Amino acid sequence: MKNMIYRSSVGDLDLSKITRLYPAVVVDLNGEVAEMSLEWAELYGEKVKLKSYILVFDFTPVHEEKKNRTILEFKTKDELMSAMQEVSQFFQN
Repeated sequence: MKNMIYRSSVGDLDLSKITRLYPAVVVDLNGEVAEMSLEWAELYGEKVKLKSYILVFDFTPVHEEKKNRTILEFKTKDELMSAMQEVSQFFQN
């Protein structure tokens, strides 16, 4: 079996147990902090203060209410894209 352990800044993540993996941004909208999609940020980003880029590793089993997520935070979109490329290598043939 292929090694699926991604060594991240917050610890080792077992990618074989991921149920969802997605990039997003954290924004400040009039004092409210929220997670938004990258697509949303590209369309409406000028209306909010962008705080950081994130890569969300969701290990929550389907139909489970309690969330089990690990979030990696990045200052730039380039850093996020680089991490996404590293993670994608684990899913290549």
